[in-house]
Amino acid sequence: MRSYFLRRLLLIPPTIFGITIIVFLITRVVPGGPIERAIMEMQAVNVSAGVTGGSMTGQSQALSDEQLEQLKEYYGFDKPALVSYFHWLGNVLRGDLGTSYRYNEPVWNIIRERFPISIFYGVLTLIITYATCIPLGIVKAIKHRTFVDNASSVLIFTGYAIPGYVLGALLVVFFAARLEWFPMGGFVSINFSDMSTWEQVKDITSHAILPLCSYLIGSFALVTLLMKNHLMDNLAADYIRTAVAKGVSFRKAVTGHALRNSLIPIATTFGQNIILLVGGSFLIETIFDINGFGLLGFTAILDRDYPIVMGVLLLSSILLLLGNIISDFLVAMIDPRVRFQ
Repeated sequence: MRSYFLRRLLLIPPTIFGITIIVFLITRVVPGGPIERAIMEMQAVNVSAGVTGGSMTGQSQALSDEQLEQLKEYYGFDKPALVSYFHWLGNVLRGDLGTSYRYNEPVWNIIRERFPISIFYGVLTLIITYATCIPLGIVKAIKHRTFVDNASSVLIFTGYAIPGYVLGALLVVFFAARLEWFPMGGFVSINFSDMSTWEQVKDITSHAILPLCSYLIGSFALVTLLMKNHLMDNLAADYIRTAVAKGVSFRKAVTGHALRNSLIPIATTFGQNIILLVGGSFLIETIFDINGFGLLGFTAILDRDYPIVMGVLLLSSILLLLGNIISDFLVAMIDPRVRFQ
């Protein structure tokens, strides 16, 4: 098994290479890149100056070849695409992700500023989801077709039908704007640094409640029903009936036999959810004005800020590949029948 996971780790670099080179080449051919945007901004300035001052009226708005070459050199488009990619890859291996076109700062510094926020919401979302949904799924499987099961199903499916960003907008309108129970948005208040430790905890909590509700609403139904359905399948299996017939109590049969097998599908998808630690939802982050990792990647795509796009892609790909390995490891721990070779 050790050799299997070692091979999986060794496959990460070539996989990252394939992902990044494809996206890097796409950034070189998609329209509306940084050079086109810079030309449009310069032309808009020239047109505005010609309208106000009249000196530019009738003159050509096109840039000279020398100015165009300077723009290409500034944005790194003066070399062939493959040469530029390997130049970027060499800088990455040295720990340099480049400089943002929009912020004019190192990409790693920008990403590092968003990490605490994204990890905070991601870890809380995972902990609350699994700590709540797994016990709830067990109860629903044992109490199948009872009032507890039916009532919880109504609530779960109602929440699943509401997108997280829609719920976020409603929560902001009613609980933040009208009732003023919670802040309108942001991660912390402006005067956060001047607060005491207890006041800082309360401030973070008050800012986090509404966004967490939006993050959690979609994942509750999936994990709960996954747990319930697989536990019911295992409870109906022959080995559970045999164990009960031999005198094993139903509670021990559930906790000692059926539950462990039912956790296998949960473990299979757990590693993939690690991307939530930094990914988040850019729609929810936009509604609550949270400067998280997801919003950073979304705005970088809109602004054609390719260094940030590549940095976000690199980190997300690494986390996703590591998450898949963690999923395999958890499955091997839970299911003794699994032996990776």
